[in-house]
Amino acid sequence: MGKIELAKQAIRKMISKSSVEEDPIHAENTLAWVLKLDPKADKALQIAALAHDIDRACPETKTRRQDYADYDAFKAEHAKNGARIVRKILEGHAVSDEITDKACALIILHEVGGNPEADLLKDADSISYFDHNLPFYFGREGYVETKRRCMWGYQRLSNKMRTLLATFKYEHKELTKIMREVIIESDPHKGGGCI
Repeated sequence: MGKIELAKQAIRKMISKSSVEEDPIHAENTLAWVLKLDPKADKALQIAALAHDIDRACPETKTRRQDYADYDAFKAEHAKNGARIVRKILEGHAVSDEITDKACALIILHEVGGNPEADLLKDADSISYFDHNLPFYFGREGYVETKRRCMWGYQRLSNKMRTLLATFKYEHKELTKIMREVIIESDPHKGGGCI
């Protein structure tokens, strides 16, 4: 097995210890969305997709939301801390500097985008939240906080992903209601016939 595959195994092992129940599947789902959106995604982008939320799996260094008054500042530090953790893993597995540097740069940008690959990662992460994480988040946080988080996540999606999200169906009536409200409030002209 090659260095990159061993590093991915180490990343998966660490993420499996996250206190956030949905994190292991979210990591794989984000990677799957990256490959769906760009089947030729390079190794660095694939690593970044898999590891982008690894910060949450490290209780001793985890970025804590309550330490930040601003949600975007919290997310920025979460991304930077995740990149530091991934750098140690990749360097520990002797992954090339080129792949390591690029994967870490993408993780730092995964919340905000900024170049085509970072934008793709941001879209994959965002759509994975709506595809997989949303019911878990709702179960922990309730209606008001989930709607706030959905609004934040929806607004960071590209137009293409917003159109895709409008086709998603949820079994839970409250999730359908939240998403309808988020879409109508964000894109009033799109709200009529979706979700």
